Amino acid sequence: MNRTLKVAAAVSVAGVLALTGCSGDSSANSGDTVNVVGYSVLEQANKNEILAFNDTDAGKDVDIKGTYGASGDQSRAVAAGLDADEVHLSLEPDVTRLVDAGIVPKDWKDNDTNGICTQSVVVFVVQKGNPKGISTWSDLVEPGIGIVTPNPASSGSAKWNLLAAYGSVIADGGDEAAAKDYMTKFFGNVAALPDSGRDATTAFTGGTGDVLLSYENEAILARQSGQDFDYIVPDTTLRIDNPCALSTDASKPAQDFLDFQKSEEGQKLYAETGYRPLVDVGDVTVEGANDPANAFPEPQTLLTIDDDFGGWDEANGKFFGDGTDGEPMGILTQVQADAGQ
Repeated sequence: MNRTLKVAAAVSVAGVLALTGCSGDSSANSGDTVNVVGYSVLEQANKNEILAFNDTDAGKDVDIKGTYGASGDQSRAVAAGLDADEVHLSLEPDVTRLVDAGIVPKDWKDNDTNGICTQSVVVFVVQKGNPKGISTWSDLVEPGIGIVTPNPASSGSAKWNLLAAYGSVIADGGDEAAAKDYMTKFFGNVAALPDSGRDATTAFTGGTGDVLLSYENEAILARQSGQDFDYIVPDTTLRIDNPCALSTDASKPAQDFLDFQKSEEGQKLYAETGYRPLVDVGDVTVEGANDPANAFPEPQTLLTIDDDFGGWDEANGKFFGDGTDGEPMGILTQVQADAGQ
């Protein structure tokens, strides 16, 4: 492909999209341009991946172009016509939408990583010195605590965050009624629901709220970039699995880039920006982590989408269904609506 489409207007919840086309780099040979569509938090980390890939024999003269934004919006944009050789999104349902549209093959998960390219966990980001003493999920629903988390209508990271919050109650022995009651209090404390994980970080660092729910890697990367805040890995948290897939007509350079991202070298580069590596990458120093030499501590209880929520096929409708097409409103969608958020 020799062209890159750019999103000229954000995709609304209703799916309104405007796209403009522009010519690619004229020096690129036909088939050597790879268009990557990713979720917002990935953008900075991919810069080093692309530079390193271009230094390999397979990546020489390959032009990697990236478009980044809120995961749900990015998925809808591709379904509406945004050019993509690779999608690297926040969560599986955003890829499933593209399988249903015939853009991504049905067997996209049939590989060594089950279709996952990057991994992280949900953490609490707090102001320097943690003046409110926030360390547990119960602290988030105390009076006077302002929570910043992205909006699940547009952001994949929001869904991970909310399921981590809900799941913490179940992991502590509570039932679904207790978890729903907790989430009602949680939404009562929400100070902002930005469109994406990156927008949520910007809002928090700009002074909004007392705690930001975020990817661990986003917190680490922000500190690498000069932000001065603290972050906490709670005792109970949720593992974040970010899927990646090629389009049905992707070129060999696109496959080569995907293979590089999953390789030991590619995973080590992702680890250096705060992602938990999928493979053993040896010793790695992660600047910005709480302990750069031991950057990825094991939580006491690590929830997973498959083991604790029945997988995304079940969880997405159960918790985030929008009530259309005769389907019931999702549990968390309803709680959010009832809270006026």
